[in-house]
Amino acid sequence: MVNRPTRDIIKELLATYDERLRLAFLSAVDDIRNAIVLRVIVERLERGDVTGAIEAMHLDADAFAKLELAIAEAYNAGGAATVENLPRVTDPEGNRVVFRFGVRNPEAEAWLRGHSSTLVTRIVDDQREAIRTVLTEGLSIGQNPRQTALDVVGRVNRATNRREGGVIGLTTAQARYVARVRQELLSGEPDQLRRYLERGRRDRRFDKTVTRALQEGKPIPAEIVNRIVGRYSDRLLELRGEMLARTETMTALGKSRDDAIRQQIAAGKIKVEDVTKVWRSAGDSRVRHTHRALSGKSAPMDGFFQSPSGAMLRYPGDPQAPASETVGCRCWMEYKIDYFASVVRRQRAA
Repeated sequence: MVNRPTRDIIKELLATYDERLRLAFLSAVDDIRNAIVLRVIVERLERGDVTGAIEAMHLDADAFAKLELAIAEAYNAGGAATVENLPRVTDPEGNRVVFRFGVRNPEAEAWLRGHSSTLVTRIVDDQREAIRTVLTEGLSIGQNPRQTALDVVGRVNRATNRREGGVIGLTTAQARYVARVRQELLSGEPDQLRRYLERGRRDRRFDKTVTRALQEGKPIPAEIVNRIVGRYSDRLLELRGEMLARTETMTALGKSRDDAIRQQIAAGKIKVEDVTKVWRSAGDSRVRHTHRALSGKSAPMDGFFQSPSGAMLRYPGDPQAPASETVGCRCWMEYKIDYFASVVRRQRAA
């Protein structure tokens, strides 16, 4: 069997599991939005009960079970693909050395539980913070509780009968962007309307409407503003899903591939001193400058790669590294194993 280039394997795994994670995240957000009973949230906001309104949205870890499952599948696939691509090797007696990846390995299971739990907790906590900010600000300016609730949970599309827009699923920073866009469009002020037209994630199909308001000096009707803001919010949600999926897929693949090699070392099939890690970047203009500097650099199996930023990474997507070094990363690790040296050591030991 001829070994396949690692780059090709990574591309295939990324194409498959990147999409699965993205859809799992968006599906979770969609389920949360469409399970919401608007009346209950409005009633609690009328009483000034922001905490109660948030609780009524049922933002909990269980809502992201599909995402956790998709991460586990990516991890398993990465480890399995790594050992399947290792070459045929025989021991001193001529017996084939069989490489296997154990997803049921206690350390593997512990990492999956811990990483998934931390990720989902972070997502849920960030959701609650973003939503609390929007609800609190809406009530503080005397906005109608129903309007405030809709700004958070989104409005029902009559054609699909599903909610769109809102801030559920967005990061706290993205929720602030949505609030600013709403302010810009409702202001009627030329400078702020022009600022909206400079936003890269806007839906350009509404540009004529905003430009007309600029030319005529008339405010944009609130109903149309809601539609424009809803599309802007949905585009930010799409971006969030893409970035989260890419980051988490690469983290799962990077960790599982590292674990796959370590399992062979623990089983005595490979010697740790015979393994060299080589950092490979995606090789295009989108690669962050710190990773361009790392591309081609090597380290021992237990070594680290020091980024020009000072961060230490065990492999691309290392969850212990700063987010600035992992978010959206497309780099991958090549493992070079000196099988001849391992065979010689076995013969000497025999």
